[in-house]
Amino acid sequence: MTSVTGPETRTPETRTLDECVVDAVDVHAFEIPTDGPGGREQDGTLEWDATTLVLVRVHAGGRTGLGYTYGDVSVASFVHSVLTPVVEGGPVSSPPALWERMGARMRNAGRPGAGAMALSAVDVALWDLKARLLGLPLVQLLPAHHDRVPVYGSGGFTNYPLDRLTGQLAGWAEEGIGRVKLKTSRDPDADPRRLTAVRRAVGDGTELFTDANGALGRKEALYWAHRFHDEWDVRWFEEPVGSADLEGLRMLRERGPARLEVAAGEYAFTAQDFANLTEGPAVDCLQADVTRCGGITGVLEVAGLAAVRHLDLSAHCAPAVSAHAFCAVRRLRHLEYFHDHVRVERLLFDGVLSPGGGALRPDTSRPGLGLDVRWADAEPYRVYGVRPPR
Repeated sequence: MTSVTGPETRTPETRTLDECVVDAVDVHAFEIPTDGPGGREQDGTLEWDATTLVLVRVHAGGRTGLGYTYGDVSVASFVHSVLTPVVEGGPVSSPPALWERMGARMRNAGRPGAGAMALSAVDVALWDLKARLLGLPLVQLLPAHHDRVPVYGSGGFTNYPLDRLTGQLAGWAEEGIGRVKLKTSRDPDADPRRLTAVRRAVGDGTELFTDANGALGRKEALYWAHRFHDEWDVRWFEEPVGSADLEGLRMLRERGPARLEVAAGEYAFTAQDFANLTEGPAVDCLQADVTRCGGITGVLEVAGLAAVRHLDLSAHCAPAVSAHAFCAVRRLRHLEYFHDHVRVERLLFDGVLSPGGGALRPDTSRPGLGLDVRWADAEPYRVYGVRPPR
């Protein structure tokens, strides 16, 4: 007699992808102290002493996918209370379908901000899980246009002494990264000395970027845009005014130096946020953060918008995820290789990537994102959740 095994009698490991549903979700958060002077870092508008990574794991078919975001520990609670009930029992085969369900569930809880970061972490984990179940690197599951993502070195905090500032940025240039960025505009009077030292350290052949983190008013930003360009050949001015000041961004884009690009978008959480930045447009180059804009599903939406509006898209931070996700962006510009996130990802994960030839290339020998949690190293920094059993 021939026995017939239905989906309900198969073990998780033998179910097809279409038969798999999410068995469980667990959430963790780790707070990593900064390594800046006195344990603190500064940019134009903020000072902080730690970076918190919220980690989400989803389980199905005997495999585990992971995703994460950078935000307050409250994001972990949001995942647990609002999103986990939607995801558990949901189909693994279609992360965008679960993305839609999570978006609907979040309506009254709040979509922008912490809600969007929570959604992003879960979405990344679902894509990672699907790729692992298929035995594919994530980049090969996505509609990839590229096999690598160019990077620019980013750090240069406003409280760095000159020797650390110049050493950090020159170090990236020596590694073959042809673009570097420093924070500016906390103390504008100090910026000329900082920029002169950096330009001397990195040489004329390295592109120099600046980021004010929204610290300046419109007219003040226009003044510095011309000085940055004319005196230090700065080619990128990120968030010269607050990213919500769309009129100010448009004014700077229209009246600033032609070779100095205005950029914003790292704090865009919804599709409408990005649409607002592209109207006019308000930026020369759009930015998106995969851990804030709705995860990989969100990046794919933003990529289509950028292409339609004839704008390049630049990835904001989270290099271990962005290296895969932004290969699927047709009008890809580059990825912010951010000092804090590089430190955190190297501490918490095995399988992180290092730049080669000024770019990150996804590791196609490993399934999914290619990341494994280093639980023993992470545990001292835990602020939410419980370490999984071995």
